Amino acid sequence: MSRNSDTEKNGMQPPTGSGGQDILLPVDGLGGKSANAALRSPLYHQIYLILRDKILSAEYPTGTVLPGEFDLADQYRVSRITVKRALDELASDGLVTRERGRGTTVTFEGKGPAISAAVEGQLEDLLSMGYETQVRLIDFAYVPAPPEAAAALLCDMGAEVQRAVRTRSKDGTPFSHLTTYVPADIGRSFAPEDMVGKPLLALMEDAGVRVASASQTITATLADHNVAALLDLDVGSALLKVSRTVFDVEGRPVEFITALYRPDSYCYQMSLSRVSGAGANSWSPKTTGYKLA
Repeated sequence: MSRNSDTEKNGMQPPTGSGGQDILLPVDGLGGKSANAALRSPLYHQIYLILRDKILSAEYPTGTVLPGEFDLADQYRVSRITVKRALDELASDGLVTRERGRGTTVTFEGKGPAISAAVEGQLEDLLSMGYETQVRLIDFAYVPAPPEAAAALLCDMGAEVQRAVRTRSKDGTPFSHLTTYVPADIGRSFAPEDMVGKPLLALMEDAGVRVASASQTITATLADHNVAALLDLDVGSALLKVSRTVFDVEGRPVEFITALYRPDSYCYQMSLSRVSGAGANSWSPKTTGYKLA
């Protein structure tokens, strides 16, 4: 079937198997994951949502030239026509500009701060989860602090920090993808193999760090091809995104973590109490915490 068929012009892959079913062949480096033709939304819209999320979250900051149409088509296992339509939608939204010979450039200039939530009193829950789940260390290195980590850790952009990427599993099923940044002076107190057997909070406390509190934001995002492969999901699957900064007793930020969770196996719970006030009644958090399905 021609790649210029009416089916692909509508952003959908043509059926290649018997019985009218789409066959998505494994691609090296993607772990067999792709844009999912079984989802109700067209493939071009799935690609659009993934790229839009990367732009809005500043993973592709202003001025970034996006990968070319052929590269994106290969990465997400769709046709070039599907990618072109997704990029055209981004341009229509004012997020990118497209110029012949120059490619697609991000023009979106940022967004306001997300609503944050305090998590004092929940650190013990995080420690318990660390002991009850299994860890796979994907990457470990000392790197220059990227902008978001530098802002969270109150250090200069480019200052040396420890970066670790891990997944956590429960009963053999991966449910979270964790990217942590720790100041280098703290990070050098433990080795990569230590992060497999013990929660990061416990490792820091063993090093003399007195962890006291944390603040976090909770939003939603979509799985890109790397995260999808590690969490055994389809590209474009919905994820719960938690960004958390942990502080010691002196108020120094000692850890910045971005955690991506499968919503079918992880949730955030909150119990509320009705509180009477002078002017009006309101809801007040009674207990909060995390729960694995």
